[in-house]
Amino acid sequence: MSSIAAVPGTAPTKAADTRQRMLHGPVLPTLMRLATPNVLGLFANTIVIGFDGYIVGRLGADALAGVAVVLPLAMLMLHMSAGGLGGSATAVVARAAGAGDEARAARLAWHALVLGLIASLLFTLIAASPLIYTAMGARGPVLEQAARYAAVLFAGASAVWTVNVLAGVARGTGQMGAAALALIGTTVMHLLLAPQLVFGWGPLPPLGVAGAAASTVTCSAVSALVLLAWLSRRGAPARPLGAGWRLRRDDTREILRLALPSAINPVLSNGSIALATAYVAGFGSLAVAGYGIAARLEYILVPIAFGIGGALTAMVATNLGAQQAARAKRITWTGAALVWAITGAIGLVAALWPQLWMAAFTPDAAVQAAGASYLRIVGGAYGFFGLGLALFFASQGAGRLTWPLVASAARLVVVAVGGWLALRLSGDQPQALYAVVGLSLALMGLTLAIATHRSDWSAPGRSR
Repeated sequence: MSSIAAVPGTAPTKAADTRQRMLHGPVLPTLMRLATPNVLGLFANTIVIGFDGYIVGRLGADALAGVAVVLPLAMLMLHMSAGGLGGSATAVVARAAGAGDEARAARLAWHALVLGLIASLLFTLIAASPLIYTAMGARGPVLEQAARYAAVLFAGASAVWTVNVLAGVARGTGQMGAAALALIGTTVMHLLLAPQLVFGWGPLPPLGVAGAAASTVTCSAVSALVLLAWLSRRGAPARPLGAGWRLRRDDTREILRLALPSAINPVLSNGSIALATAYVAGFGSLAVAGYGIAARLEYILVPIAFGIGGALTAMVATNLGAQQAARAKRITWTGAALVWAITGAIGLVAALWPQLWMAAFTPDAAVQAAGASYLRIVGGAYGFFGLGLALFFASQGAGRLTWPLVASAARLVVVAVGGWLALRLSGDQPQALYAVVGLSLALMGLTLAIATHRSDWSAPGRSR
């Protein structure tokens, strides 16, 4: 989860210089310059994801399976806060800044922060209930572990939402370094705090899986306060606390017009993952434990794509705000090709040598074998998964989200129908289900690539 520990000084003129590079600089070097701090920061986020799996894995298979059941909803919250509302904040703030209206950019930043707090309440009220995880197939000790983890994590949902929305505002003003340091700060704090809370230390009793969730919430809360103070300092662009406290209908509508469809996309994506998890549960707790570790690799691909995608959203929105549609398209394909190459290479390695990933999380040979089976089949489709994510962020910057939603819906339908058939026709082996998951990823990426190629960005976008 994104957050911040300390941020060095950045003059407002630096943000203006960054904006000019977005508008007039060479595409690939500018994209790489903006994306590099994002990728580094989000690489820190991948360490958190992997570290949590390592720590929880030491608590046993039930704890590992319990957290695996909660993981789709936890990542849904991350994607909706960072990629949905946070990405929308990046897009609307960047477009206002690209048009030269910094006062409006500041108002939009404030409104995005308020909307994030409201959205966090829904997760606190709904996702902490063990009924959801029962419906996803968790039973007995696995359900108990899932309920303990979810109760703590979603009680602190407001901290996660706040820090991710603020990071989106920072990216929208070109302050990629601040957003990156947010993630690095979280990682450092979490690596130090999580083991103490999970296993106990001195007077601290061991909290088990709840300790991992408590560490995430605590680090996010600290980071959110620091990042808010940084972005609201005097003279900073798009100050969230510098735009007054009055909510305006037009600013709220502009954010929601983009944020609502942006939020639906991770619902569809994580719905596909949750449905696949429920199908895998039909093959037993061993299959769920192996799948939970293997699927974590996909959650690591997401931050890599987001690192470049956050820069794509900002650059595309800034250029469209300045009426430079052809350049926005050129930026889109450059970034998409870069993400496809990186995620495709990771998927190829995972498919050929799955034990490199599995052995890092569990010494249990049976669990390793169960997860390796998944990676051998699905790893080859990871490049298309990354391609689809990159094009989603570019489409978000363009304000055109119909086709990203269609692509994600197609993925969900393939998993739902194909998974149901695989569950009933493949006996006690899940390989056919894994093939369906890989097909769904390829379909998502290719559908969105064709739609983006055929779309016309010269007219103003309204989340189409």
